[in-house]
Amino acid sequence: MTSSPARAPAPSLPGSASGHPRRWLILGVICLAQLTVLLDNTVLNVAIPSLTRELDAATTDIQWMINAYSLVQSGLLLTAGSAADRYGRKRMLIAGLVLFGVGSLAAGLAQTTAQLIAARAGMGVGGALLVTTTLAVVMQVFVAEEQPKAIGIWAAVNSLGFATGPLIGGLVLDHFRWGVIFLINLPVAALGLVAVVTLVPETKNPQGDRPDLLGAFLSTIGTTSLVFAIISGPSHGWTSARVLVSAGLAVVVLALFAHWESRIPYPMLDLAFFRDRRFTGAVAGAVLVTFGMGGALFLLTQQLQFVLGYGPLEAGLRTAPLALTVVALTFTGLSAKVMAGLGGPVSVLVGMALVAGGLTAVATLAPEGYPGMLAGLLLIGAGTSVASPAMAYAIMSSIPPAKAGVGAGVNGTLAEFGSGLGVAVLGAVLNARFAAVSLPVALAAADSVAEKARVVDSFSSGLEVSLLIGAAAVLLGGVVAATLLTRAEREKSPPVPATP
Repeated sequence: MTSSPARAPAPSLPGSASGHPRRWLILGVICLAQLTVLLDNTVLNVAIPSLTRELDAATTDIQWMINAYSLVQSGLLLTAGSAADRYGRKRMLIAGLVLFGVGSLAAGLAQTTAQLIAARAGMGVGGALLVTTTLAVVMQVFVAEEQPKAIGIWAAVNSLGFATGPLIGGLVLDHFRWGVIFLINLPVAALGLVAVVTLVPETKNPQGDRPDLLGAFLSTIGTTSLVFAIISGPSHGWTSARVLVSAGLAVVVLALFAHWESRIPYPMLDLAFFRDRRFTGAVAGAVLVTFGMGGALFLLTQQLQFVLGYGPLEAGLRTAPLALTVVALTFTGLSAKVMAGLGGPVSVLVGMALVAGGLTAVATLAPEGYPGMLAGLLLIGAGTSVASPAMAYAIMSSIPPAKAGVGAGVNGTLAEFGSGLGVAVLGAVLNARFAAVSLPVALAAADSVAEKARVVDSFSSGLEVSLLIGAAAVLLGGVVAATLLTRAEREKSPPVPATP
């Protein structure tokens, strides 16, 4: 049987009584490594028109270019986290930076859609190692009292990368061909590599559990099959043999994985984690918020360029207020004060309600012009700055430090799952209401100004419905997460003695 998820002592580090002496500098290095991965999650969105034109890419090609990275990364996150815990987080961080840099070079030099998809898949391998090790290292070098602040900065960098991808992509595409958006990863990865080798201490699970090879194989096949089914659904149909077979395989393999993990003494993933309401509540919220945010950003960049008529750089600049809001509220300490005052559960609920309100504003007000979209982006940024650190800390603080890599892998896997599901489902809603290969193709086939206006109106209507669905998912995530987190806190609180 598996052990309980009670927290165990962290590995000994220099200055461990007050944290690592260079912990804040190490956090900067960690954030730099994390930023490269996160930028690549969104930077490609703004290049969709360029890829459509220069590589003659269809809508399905574009979706695979975006999702190949997520597919491979999400399939390997649990395995990567387990490897980091066993073989060393610094070692896996170095390997991730090297693999990510090589994949970026291949993507930047790609000449066909197939080459770009393959390169993006290769980048996903490095991304899996980076995602699981960055947060795990943060939990190792900071003491418990400083962990919420450190995680808040880490989460702010996450949001910064998530939101500034379109800005950086737009800036590059305004002066260079699309391949440069990948080549700019190379100097960042090289700088991160030098800094990791020089500064980051090595930590790993001191118990030295044997590697769970069968568990790693089953988790990789199961999660990859599940994400593949989600990605394939919009283009091949949710009842197609391709989707049903991959989804069925995912259910069977993941069930076998859970059965195997519950019976061995050295599991890769301790299923007892999921009996902790604090852990499951934060995870549920993370899935639903990434569902709404991932799908919404995918659609938002298309709305800015295709509907409102902005160029790549202009579109990127107009998404920047989201990231700037997160950074401003985090580094001024305002979001930390709000979290301290409200507590974890209420912070998650309020933050995700603000995000849902922002998505609703974008859906209903953006078609009238940019001011409505700006209001929505500011709300999304404010909500993200409060909810994301609260959820990340709830997840990681409920897991033993020795298993921090696996914990980060669970968090990352479900976040990738949510984002991929958001792109697939919200994209499917848009396609159902906008029956055309793509908006540029439909506009080119329109014979008159009135017909073009009808095409744009149809596209805008599909976007509005899709964004509203994303907003509802985010709000639901806030309610679920806050409810479970509140119950967990009540269970851990000592009973009040009866009055005599």
